[in-house]
This record gives sequence, structure tokens and C-alpha cells, in this order.
Amino acid sequence: MPNLCDSSQKQCVYASKNQPPTYQLNDGRHIPSFGLGTWFGVSNTSFNPVDEEASERAVGWAIDAGYRLFDTAFIYGTEKSVGRGVKRKISEGVIKREDVFICTKLWVDSYGRAAVVPALRKSLEALDLDYVDLYLIHFPIGQFANGTLDLTDYRETWQGMVDAKRRGLTHSIGVANFNAHMMDRLIKSSCVKPAVAQIEVNLNIQQPSLLHYCCQHDIAVMGYTPFGSLFPERALPGAPGPRVDDPLLRQIAAAHNKTVPQIVLRYLYDLGVIPIPKSITKSRIEENIDIFDFDLSPEESIALGGYDVNYRSGKIWSDSPYYLTKQFTSK
Repeated sequence: MPNLCDSSQKQCVYASKNQPPTYQLNDGRHIPSFGLGTWFGVSNTSFNPVDEEASERAVGWAIDAGYRLFDTAFIYGTEKSVGRGVKRKISEGVIKREDVFICTKLWVDSYGRAAVVPALRKSLEALDLDYVDLYLIHFPIGQFANGTLDLTDYRETWQGMVDAKRRGLTHSIGVANFNAHMMDRLIKSSCVKPAVAQIEVNLNIQQPSLLHYCCQHDIAVMGYTPFGSLFPERALPGAPGPRVDDPLLRQIAAAHNKTVPQIVLRYLYDLGVIPIPKSITKSRIEENIDIFDFDLSPEESIALGGYDVNYRSGKIWSDSPYYLTKQFTSK
């Protein structure tokens, strides 16, 4: 599988020896090329309970390990713990506020232009910050409190995102779980295009066409669920392989004296994706970011590309006209 917009093609700046490089966004700001995810996931149909102390510790360990990008969202319930973890390291003199890149997201119950700024202010209050570095529309679909769909066009919501940026409440704005057609509608309707698109990218769903679109439009890609179905205990019933004990993956990992998760993260980075693996375990947080001292061979990259079966782990709101796998006609 070819690298459609790999890290060598981006404008990279190395912050320090122990930190990943940063990429320049289309609005002139810089984003770290690796980050920590803070979602605790779901069991069946409900969100897993948030362990705020564990989340705060994880942020602190990540900062010590060289992470500077932290991804959260209103719906995750981790904004407070992320904010506390960052504040603690600032108070210890380890970092300054400008050293870290904080991303949070607008939830589906705050759709429409007028709802965006108030929602962001709530997130800023939880984070205990004056601004975030990146604010994303979490889904292209709105939903009312009673569970019915809010059919407000996301282009109207995008106007509220632009308002938030102009007020200085966020430095950059972007989208999550949008397809290329949806981003195209935004770009054609606004003078501000998304700086970042956050999408699911892992061995099972590598999205080459969408990566190519983002590359062509200078939109950085953050990849969530980077391990996909790699770990058996996290794989959904019927999820395709590979698993972490896959012979080929183990062979590639052994060749580089790395672990299988590190091989996967390096592959995603080489595709031009900003991986945001989640963990609350110190050793794994340190392990995950340790991927910048080796290179995969072209043959190894082709082999890893062969696992792509376009399997999406999240399938929700499929009855909405703005469901991310649908194409539609609209002015």
C-alpha cells in the first residue's frame, strides 16, 4: 500500500530529541505527530466508567515520556482529568501551557451555529483552560436529548466552529468521522476549511482514498482506534484479524526489536496519520511513543497494507442522511 501523504512530505519540525516531530497545519499552527487518547471506551452499548485519577496519572506519565498532544471530548468525561494532569505538570515546571496541544470535541447534542460557543465554554471550564488548541465536530450527525435525530446541516454547525476560532476559544478547528464528500461541502461553503480530520485508521480500515483526499487538501489526519482488533479482549465479535500474536506481525516486530503494537503505530505514522493510542498503563504509554528510531522496509509496509478489509468498528446513527458512509446530493 503506497504512502499517500507520508511524514516525509509534510513540514516537520522536531521539538526535541525525546519528542515526536510536529506538522504544520493549513492555518499555520503546528500539531504533534503523536498523541494520547483518553476515551475509556464502551461495553455493549454504554460508556465505560471514567477513572479520573487513572486518567490524570496517564497524562502526567505521557508528558514525562514526551507526549505533547492530548485528545479528549465532552462525551468522554475526561476533560477534567486531562486538564488536571496538564496543570500539575505546568506547576511542576515540566512544561508550559504552550508546550502542549489539547484537542476536545463538540458533542452531537450541541448542533447549530448558536450552540457551539456555549458548548466549548463548558469544555474549557472542565479543562480549566482559556483555550484549546483544536476543537472538532465529533460527528456529522446531531441528536436531540430525547434520542431523535437533529437534521441541522453540519455546515451550519461549522459556522459556529468558525465563530469559536475567531473568538480565540480554540486555535484550530476541524472535524471527526466525516467522509471526503462531507469535507468537500464544508470547504465549498466556508472561507475556513478544516485543519484536522480525525477518523478511524488501523490495520483493518486504512482508508487510502480518504487519506489521499486529506493530503490533497492539506488537512492533517488524526487516527483513533489505531490498534483496531489487534487485542483479542477488545475485538468485537466477528472482527477480522490480525491479532497481536499474528505470525507475520511478530516476525516484523522481531526484526526491529520492537513490539507488535509499536510496528502498527509506526506503520500508521508512515502513512501520514497522527496516531492517538489510549492507555492508562505507564509502561505501555512509554512503549507506544517509542517508534521513531526505526524504519519499516517497503516490503513490510506492503504486507501491513494487506490487512485492510475496510472494517469499521463503530456503526451508529446509520439512519441519518449524514451517516459517514453515505453519499448524498445537496446544494
